[in-house]
Amino acid sequence: MKLIFEKGAAGRGCSILPECDVPAVDAGSFARKTPARLPQVSETEISRHYTALAKQTHGVNDGFYPLGSCTMKYNPKINEAMAALPGFTGVHPLQEPETVQGSMEVLGKAEQYLCEITGMDRMTFQPAAGAHGEFTGLLLIKGYHTARGDQARTKILVPDSAHGTNPASAAMAGFEVVNIPSGADGCVDLDALRAAAGPDTAGLMLTNPNTVGLFDKNILEITRIVHEAGGLCYYDGANLNAVMGVVRPGDMGFDVVHLNLHKTFSTPHGGGGPGSGPVGCKSLLAPFLPGKMPVQGPDGWQWETPAQSVGDVKAFYGNFLVVVKAFTYILSLGRMGIPAAAKNAVLNANYLMYRLKDHYTMAYNHRCMHEFVMSLEDVKHETGVSALDVAKALLDHGIHPPTMYFPLIVHEALMVEPTETETKETLDEAADVLIEILEEARRAPQSMHQLPLTTPVGRLDEVTAARKPVVRYDFSAGQAG
Repeated sequence: MKLIFEKGAAGRGCSILPECDVPAVDAGSFARKTPARLPQVSETEISRHYTALAKQTHGVNDGFYPLGSCTMKYNPKINEAMAALPGFTGVHPLQEPETVQGSMEVLGKAEQYLCEITGMDRMTFQPAAGAHGEFTGLLLIKGYHTARGDQARTKILVPDSAHGTNPASAAMAGFEVVNIPSGADGCVDLDALRAAAGPDTAGLMLTNPNTVGLFDKNILEITRIVHEAGGLCYYDGANLNAVMGVVRPGDMGFDVVHLNLHKTFSTPHGGGGPGSGPVGCKSLLAPFLPGKMPVQGPDGWQWETPAQSVGDVKAFYGNFLVVVKAFTYILSLGRMGIPAAAKNAVLNANYLMYRLKDHYTMAYNHRCMHEFVMSLEDVKHETGVSALDVAKALLDHGIHPPTMYFPLIVHEALMVEPTETETKETLDEAADVLIEILEEARRAPQSMHQLPLTTPVGRLDEVTAARKPVVRYDFSAGQAG
């Protein structure tokens, strides 16, 4: 399809914005020297363009979306309705507290409920996403050690089954990253952890359940080892959907945790964002939290800045309307519904794994949590068909592919997370499709390298796309370049 810049004609346009209701301000030196080169299109052309784009996208409203470690679950429409209430959409972050008591109460109550779910004492909503939450949590750990004058703690221990952003976040926070290998069972190698933990250990970053979908059976021993070495324990909560309301990171010995409201707590993910990665912590880290925190007093809700705050990590109070959606989800499910969702997520993952385990090789062929990892290394060796080929084949069946080639500790990996919002019928259909694709791979392997065939865009040159991406429109040539 054509780009929006390839449509329209000079002088064409439409009036879709209301007239400015505030005094105009001269931008002075900040003003553009030349007008923005915006497409000149009619309202009809705009409507058709974005409708065509919508028809070419695939989301959880279109079909099965088993993206491992990303919890692409259905987002109830009531969440959107609540976030669209004028009392929430019409507020400004610089209003006086007495004029936004309802919004502050949402932040305060959401903090209370999420602290109860995670076993933490305080929580900030400033971080805008999961990796941003990781970075914020590490700043709390650094602030804690610095305040105690313990400058020797410069290393963060990161298991190889952690999320890929963990080592990057640790490095950005100024720490040295120490990789901890997994054992044959897919869990942290305790001997390697004991050998690495010491007086230079600032903390551990652990994803639990980990990226191969396993709940580490040694979790209490892991946090004990780190604490005895004088370090703190950070819990990557991106996979909390498997355990929310069932077990709490705070009870496992963790001092700080980040959550993904755009995963676990049913707010839009990715392009449907923005996201939110709130960070909760135990009381020993609360003085270092960023930004202003809502506190209820005799005169209502007020803002309070933590005594040793690491400083703001984002403007104001985070993505507030995302918190409204998550708060609505928590209230809708309640004390019984939250753990029920987690248990159904685990049930769905195990059911789908059971349907496939006699056909595909499971990286760890025992009970999983919310996701499982298949290895197509043997299939590729036998037929030449890779995990990428299978993923492309799924597109022709209207199924979004699982996460490919991650985690790195599993070769030719496909990581599948069905979530709790899929029906048994959907899981059976997906299993049948995956089995059919495997049969096709053995029957006609060469044809698999040409897929997909029914999508708007066929098989791409992914190497060139990664190394030489086309990300802007070349006005002089009249084409993207």
